[in-house]
Amino acid sequence: MTTPDRSHTEHAHHTHKGHTPDHHAHHTAHKATPAAAHHAHAHPDHHAHHDHHAHHAHMVEDFRRRFWISLVLTIPILALSPMIQSFLGLGDALRFPGDLLVLWALSSVVFFYGGWPFLKGLFDELRQRNPGMMTLIAIAIATAYLYSSAVVFGLAGKIFFWELATLIDVMLLGHWIEMRSVLGASRALEELARLMPSEAHKVLPDGTIQDVPLDQLHPGDRVLVRPGEKIPADGVIVEGHTTVNEALLTGESAPVEKKVGDTVIGGAINGEGSLTIEVQKTGAESYLSQVIELVRQAQEAKSRTQDLANRAARWLTIVALGGGGLTLAVWTLLIGQPFDFALERMVTVMVIACPHALGLAVPLVVAVSTALSAQNGLLIRDRTAFENARNLQAVIFDKTGTLTEGRFGVTDTLVFQDSLSEEELLRLAAAVEQHSEHPIARGIVEAVEQPLAADDFQAIPGKGARARVNGQEVLVVSPGYLREHGLAVQDPRVDALAEQGKTVVFVVRDGQVAGAIALADVIRPESREAVRQLKQMGLQVLMLTGDNRRVAAWVAREIGLDDYFAEVLPDQKAAKVREVQQRGLRVAMVGDGINDAPALAQADVGIAIGAGTDVAIETADIVLVRNDPRDVVSILRLSRATYRKMVQNLWWAAGYNIIAIPLAAGVLYKLGLLLGPAVAAVFMSASTVIVSINARFLKVEK
Repeated sequence: MTTPDRSHTEHAHHTHKGHTPDHHAHHTAHKATPAAAHHAHAHPDHHAHHDHHAHHAHMVEDFRRRFWISLVLTIPILALSPMIQSFLGLGDALRFPGDLLVLWALSSVVFFYGGWPFLKGLFDELRQRNPGMMTLIAIAIATAYLYSSAVVFGLAGKIFFWELATLIDVMLLGHWIEMRSVLGASRALEELARLMPSEAHKVLPDGTIQDVPLDQLHPGDRVLVRPGEKIPADGVIVEGHTTVNEALLTGESAPVEKKVGDTVIGGAINGEGSLTIEVQKTGAESYLSQVIELVRQAQEAKSRTQDLANRAARWLTIVALGGGGLTLAVWTLLIGQPFDFALERMVTVMVIACPHALGLAVPLVVAVSTALSAQNGLLIRDRTAFENARNLQAVIFDKTGTLTEGRFGVTDTLVFQDSLSEEELLRLAAAVEQHSEHPIARGIVEAVEQPLAADDFQAIPGKGARARVNGQEVLVVSPGYLREHGLAVQDPRVDALAEQGKTVVFVVRDGQVAGAIALADVIRPESREAVRQLKQMGLQVLMLTGDNRRVAAWVAREIGLDDYFAEVLPDQKAAKVREVQQRGLRVAMVGDGINDAPALAQADVGIAIGAGTDVAIETADIVLVRNDPRDVVSILRLSRATYRKMVQNLWWAAGYNIIAIPLAAGVLYKLGLLLGPAVAAVFMSASTVIVSINARFLKVEK
């Protein structure tokens, strides 16, 4: 956004040939270029980041393969299990010589192959002295396997191989679902590197041009940047005059006028003029590389919050292990019951504490909430951050493209001649501006359904344009043009518009100033409602923008924000988010541009508006497909609802143990109430079904 005094300096009119619209920047950002390789050279961590992503994908595939193989083997295990045959009333119909050895062999494969991630996890957790879900699963399957194996080879008791196999299947499924939901490991650094062009037009000492890779540029080199091209390095203009689109880098909503002596940023898009630039910074020193480094640091600093299920599993581990050991000791040492009876009591305690339902309690809710959110255009990339969104206390919105549409639109029309209406004034201006591709011109043309015909169009460099409309000479010009020609307008209404940071252009008809048109970045109609609803939820709503203070103040007033930060450059945005966090607030950042990437990574929860660039999306924890700020409200409500479901499921999955474990241990044995392993399995199955059904009741509130 520009101030009125600069408005038409930046309103340099041009034809279709010279102009490169913003979507070109977005399109080229998708292309993989050698710049990515060059950037990786500048930042060794880049490869490590990519390797971690590949390793995570491999682990997801490994869990998937183990699940399907174990599931196939579980079918004959169920058919051969005496307890299942008894449940189904099959008698000896499926018995044959050596059937228990076949059952043992199949179960051994499931135990060692399907259960390996959990057995390995047990040793990892014990080594770190941090017992959790893996410890509990490993002990449960090991207890069932060792005890059942002993029964097959002569010990009196029950065979729990079916329990072992189904537990491993459910846990593998749960972990597979869980890991898939967090696979969206960030590729932000690669995407940021792609902003740079692959080559630069280097100007040699004899004046000839040579295309060279970016890594061959050095400070002091001169490069040519043609209209519509990306600027290859940070530098200073030594020849040429143009406007530069820096929206992806600084958040400035209008192209910025650049002339000899001005600095330019690598990755920005040149407008209608040709430039010669003297390179000042390359590689790791460049502005874009520093933004990349900020993103990397902020991502690495993000804390890994422990899973709810892990915390529940840790308690269940302590209870199960302590309860099982105590049960065995009490029945054998204090009461004097036979060892096989006591061992069966202990195994029943271990079985009933097996986290079938606990294993699915969180992943099932995650799967349901992820699917639900995707159907509603809300994409969850980082589960932990999504769960943490329920605790947010402040939401910081980027302005351009998030709260606003990122395009100029007519906000006010002032008429100075009685013979003209506001509509006629706009039609006159649109007739002239339809020959230009400038954002201000497009904003005026879009305000009119059918512009008048015009001829003899002529651009007034840096000041505006003129044309003949219905035989009259019509000019659309900047305040500077009026001052130069002694046509300056003294009108408090114009001053008021200027104070709001709006861009004001004037329409001159046959030498007389006929009126003024004010333009500003168009505020999204949904923004006011989103801010109102967030405030109702008890959150503070703030705005962060690279635009000037007057524009920011106007937008903040219009939509009812609590606070705003203006004229903030990308390398300062993350610091502003930190500043709000240092007030003791948990903060979400909502943005769409690459310039928002460090701030998105720094925030407790980063939310990207979907029409934004890939970098913003890759850095974000949550992506909103639609350009609708109200979706921020939806995602926060879904986060709160998801957390409630998780807590409910954890109670259903683990809470029944409060009653079931003492019964399994035999506390009511003298009253004739004793839970056997089969009843323990029914308890577990029931809790799993309840957890599954409960997860399905989750819904997205609009």
